[in-house]
Amino acid sequence: MAELAALEDPKTRAVNERHGDDHGVNLGRLRAIAKRLRPQQELAVRLWETDDTAARLLAILVCCPKAFGRDELDAMLREARAPKVHDWLVNYVVKKNPHAEELRVAWLADSDPVVASAGWALTTERVAKRPDGLDLAGLLDVVEAEMKDAPPRLQWAMNHCLARIGIEHAGLRARAVGIGERLEVLKDYPTSAGCTSPFAPVWIAEMVRRQDAAKTA
Repeated sequence: MAELAALEDPKTRAVNERHGDDHGVNLGRLRAIAKRLRPQQELAVRLWETDDTAARLLAILVCCPKAFGRDELDAMLREARAPKVHDWLVNYVVKKNPHAEELRVAWLADSDPVVASAGWALTTERVAKRPDGLDLAGLLDVVEAEMKDAPPRLQWAMNHCLARIGIEHAGLRARAVGIGERLEVLKDYPTSAGCTSPFAPVWIAEMVRRQDAAKTA
C-alpha cells in the first residue's frame, strides 16, 4: 500500500476521475508491480479488502482467477465501485473462472444495471467465441427493446453485444445494423482519429471490412 501511495500522481488521478476511477497510479507501473509479485491469492484477497481502487486493480492482476467461488465473485462485482475495477474483474478474473457461465446467466437478469452490464459483457464473449446454445435472435430482441433507455454502462455493454452479433454472424448482420440505425445509440460519440466509432452500424461495417481484407490478403 505504501508503494502504491508513492506512485500516486495528481495528473493521472485527474484523468482517471473523469472516467469515474478514483486513483492516480499509472497502469503501466501497476502492471510492473504485478509482474514482480507474480500470482499470490492470499495477497490479492487482502488487497481487495482495502477497498482502495489501485489496490483492487493490483489484486486482480496478482490473483488466481480459478480460486474464487461463485458467491465470492458475485460479492466482489457488487462491491466494485470504480468502472476500471469492474471491467478488469469481469475480463481478467470472471471470464477465467469455472463459474463464469452461471454468473453470466444470473447477472444478465439482475435488476442492478451495473451488475447486468457484466452479464452482457460475458454474453458478448460467448457471442464471439462460443455462440452455440445462445439465442442470438432473442438477444437482439432485448437490445432492440431496452438499449435505447438503458443507463450508460448497461447501454454500452448491450451495444457491444449488438455489434459483436453483427460482426460474427452474417445471417443476423442486417438486423443488427438495422437496430443500430433505428436506435442511434452512440451515433454521435466522440471518436479519436484512427479509432473506430462505437456506433454499431459503423463498427460492424469496419470490422467486417477488416475480416474480408484479411481473407484476401
